[in-house]
Amino acid sequence: MKRDFLKLGDFSLDEHMALFRRTAELKQMRRRRKAVMTLVGRALVLIFEKSSTRTRVSFELAMTQLGGDALTLPVSDSQMARGEPLSDTARVLSRYADAIMVRTFGEERLFEFAKHATVPVVNGLTDQGHPVQVLADLYTMAERFGAERLGELKGRKVAFVGDGLSNMARSWMEAAGVFGVELHLAAPKAFRPSAQQAEDYGGRSGNIKLFDTPEEACRGVDVVTTDVWISMGQDAERELRRQAFGGYCVDERLLSLASPEAFVLHCLPAHRGEEISAAVLEGPRSAVWDEAENRLHVQKALLEKLILDAEKEA
Repeated sequence: MKRDFLKLGDFSLDEHMALFRRTAELKQMRRRRKAVMTLVGRALVLIFEKSSTRTRVSFELAMTQLGGDALTLPVSDSQMARGEPLSDTARVLSRYADAIMVRTFGEERLFEFAKHATVPVVNGLTDQGHPVQVLADLYTMAERFGAERLGELKGRKVAFVGDGLSNMARSWMEAAGVFGVELHLAAPKAFRPSAQQAEDYGGRSGNIKLFDTPEEACRGVDVVTTDVWISMGQDAERELRRQAFGGYCVDERLLSLASPEAFVLHCLPAHRGEEISAAVLEGPRSAVWDEAENRLHVQKALLEKLILDAEKEA
């Protein structure tokens, strides 16, 4: 029976730990230029309704570096753009490929697609979540902290500064429940989840704390992370958002409030001088480039698991 990866909670903590151990192996083998051919003869289809750099390149190369094939299908170039039902596309592509990644707008489109697909479906981003990115972020934390087991991340404090209703913030709230990290979320009131929403996203873990100011949220944390203030599809709100998020830039002053060993994450693309300063993004406490690279390795491990496990169950 096929399994999908639509949110972090689709895997247990033990499964995530195994995934991270495999990620470390695959990363080391890539560094040594040692070929890994576990997905020879398999194919991945990538469906994009939203533009992409890291998601497209990292998934394509993840599949090809494991010996498989990857085909990118922009929705604008497909019959979906002319009204073909998602259910029909999902059923047909399932006959061609061994897994499908979907990057879309509302998560209802992703869930509809996954419902009708007979091969594993991966969430490459929706307006409501970005689990593959946060998975790479968590792996970067484990790597930086020298955690041999993912469980060692339990209790680590992460400050998310910015739009508390964004897809990244929502996936970080879910991570608080699944991985046991303590999330400090700082956002303007209009862009902040309610306490009930935070509990629901975090699985009622009690690990999510909401703050009125970024200074309060960042005090003593192990990781500071942020995201763009204006996401795809929000261009009409540009000036409103810039005004609302004034004072929420992750700069050296804000970072100085965190633990002395704390580092910074950003999923990219970054707007220097808005949500993050150039000095922090390019500085010695930035793990952003490791984080971006780790998308490739984490997704290799994820594709291996989903595709090979589905074959075992067939």
